[in-house]
Amino acid sequence: MKIIIDTHIFLWAISDLNRISMRQREELETATNTIYVSSISVVELMIKSSIGKLQVNFNPVEIAEKSGFEMLDFSAKDAIPLKDMPFHHKDPFDRMLIAQSMARGIPVMTNDKKFNLYHCKVL
Repeated sequence: MKIIIDTHIFLWAISDLNRISMRQREELETATNTIYVSSISVVELMIKSSIGKLQVNFNPVEIAEKSGFEMLDFSAKDAIPLKDMPFHHKDPFDRMLIAQSMARGIPVMTNDKKFNLYHCKVL
């Protein structure tokens, strides 16, 4: 199975696995699954770091690849669902992850309950 992980899941996976549920960890550790870190998560981390909201003292692309995750670029086609998405969620990064999940038919792993309000599969 292919899975896009939300930014907080990525951070927890590389720093504090205990914050991730057992079910989610099983999916992350299943060798046949492809786990994606979206380029949107990298953008989010870099912007939050630049404004002092989050300290990022590592290269997220390098750490993702070393952790066995695949990078997933956000494409123009991924942006199309944004046009008709209701504003249940105001965070632009999360909205783009939801749109990417919807456009590609790939479930997203998150603990954010607002993702359930959209037409994407949530793990």
